[in-house]
Amino acid sequence: MCSDVGVAKRKKDLHIQPMNKRQKKCPENTAIGNDLFESLPDDLVISIFSKLSSTATSPSDLVNVMTTCKRLNKLALHPLVLSKASPKIFSIKAENWCDSAHHLFKLCADAGNVEACYTLGMIRFYCLQNRGSGASLMAKAAISSHARALYSLSVIQFNGSGGTKSDKDLRAGVALCARAAFLGHIDALRELGHCLQDGYGVKQNIAEGRRFLIQANARELAAVLSTGATAHHWKTGKINPQLLRMTSGSPLLSDFGCNVPAPEPHPASRFMAEWFAARGGSPGPGLRLCSHAGCGRPETRKHEFRRCSVCGAVNYCSRACQALDWKFRHKAECAPVEQWLDEDGEDAADDVDGEVGVMEDS
Repeated sequence: MCSDVGVAKRKKDLHIQPMNKRQKKCPENTAIGNDLFESLPDDLVISIFSKLSSTATSPSDLVNVMTTCKRLNKLALHPLVLSKASPKIFSIKAENWCDSAHHLFKLCADAGNVEACYTLGMIRFYCLQNRGSGASLMAKAAISSHARALYSLSVIQFNGSGGTKSDKDLRAGVALCARAAFLGHIDALRELGHCLQDGYGVKQNIAEGRRFLIQANARELAAVLSTGATAHHWKTGKINPQLLRMTSGSPLLSDFGCNVPAPEPHPASRFMAEWFAARGGSPGPGLRLCSHAGCGRPETRKHEFRRCSVCGAVNYCSRACQALDWKFRHKAECAPVEQWLDEDGEDAADDVDGEVGVMEDS
């Protein structure tokens, strides 16, 4: 009987003991898990978020973190994280623009992110028609040697954008354009080259202008050769001329028998194009958009942009945009119009270096 009692007691212990272990295990593991997360120092989390922000490929990469919990939201909005935000974070579609997106862009700009300053500056200046604030943000980026901001400010000076025709400052435009060209901005190199060839805002120097245009083409070709299959052939010394001739895009080096793919529009340009396309394709009554599809800049007053002197059907915010659109599209479409005459009754159509029609003030 004693042995039966002992066996029963052991069986009872076997049933109770595992139960006690399970009851203790769950609370302990849950507590440890919470402690591990909460014990992470803010500096470490901010460092991780900074890396994530700098390598983000879309706005959602950072936004998804912000919506996880209050602590992550707070740390993701730290100035150090926002200052390192990738340019692709600001690649937002116009249809998704809202107060929250505007607020995020502003926080990034306040944190010193030059790409945010430039993109928000362009949106405010051209889309939201807040000229002063937009120009200030672009100037903030330009002070940090942001080439696109410098070039955009030069276009504003050339056109007197946001003001009257008398507000044009060609010398300031050339100076800003020269600074952007020095930093390697291809459109600025092309713009400066045409200014020198035409004597627009600077003393005419055809040879020097030609040099800048060739340099712009060379940089554009180098950018293409540095990526993709073309780069592999170039590095191995087995580049095939047919590879360049068959490449779709803008024949910027057509004089040398090869094509260069059209550059991808900047997020700010793409945003502006989408913004005005959603509003009937016009920035306002009597106002026009730059005819170069990759630009997106609108007029801020009537007849601000210059028109093609051959057909008068297209208009451009700059000589660089005209040169790109001429090579990419307009060369095949441009046809002289008989009634498009100058004051002497003669056809005002003129070619620059046999390639680009002269632009006339509207």
